[in-house]
Amino acid sequence: MTAINPYLNFNGNTEEAFNFYKSVFGGEFAAFQRFGEMPGCDEMPEDKKITEADKEKVLHVALPIGEGNVLMATDALESMGQTVSPGTNFSVCISPESKDEAERLFSGLAEGGKVGMPLSDMFWGGYFGMLTDKFGIQWMVNFDQNRAS
Repeated sequence: MTAINPYLNFNGNTEEAFNFYKSVFGGEFAAFQRFGEMPGCDEMPEDKKITEADKEKVLHVALPIGEGNVLMATDALESMGQTVSPGTNFSVCISPESKDEAERLFSGLAEGGKVGMPLSDMFWGGYFGMLTDKFGIQWMVNFDQNRAS
């Protein structure tokens, strides 16, 4: 397994929080994307439509900290029924070294739990899925297919 990193969820203040973390830890953002930059954002069905205000919120930010550690986050979108509360404000993100390992880890963690998003190919090149295990811990599995050999 390549890495395990925290993935934080915020109620619309991800950018403020990460500018603070950057001032504490130093460094530069490895990634910073807004919801409005997401492919197909304007073509989403009405029940999943991202509001104009939400387009400015943070879809994904990554701040490398130290050797091999990355703090990542997103804004939860109330317009899409997402809420953040203690216990749901973070996930553990696993970055496996192969698609097979991603599938093995995902299915193992999902046993007795609940899959929120099945593993599938994503626009950023990841093979990605989300689940909550039987103990209530949220997990993300993201195999970077761009680095596959």
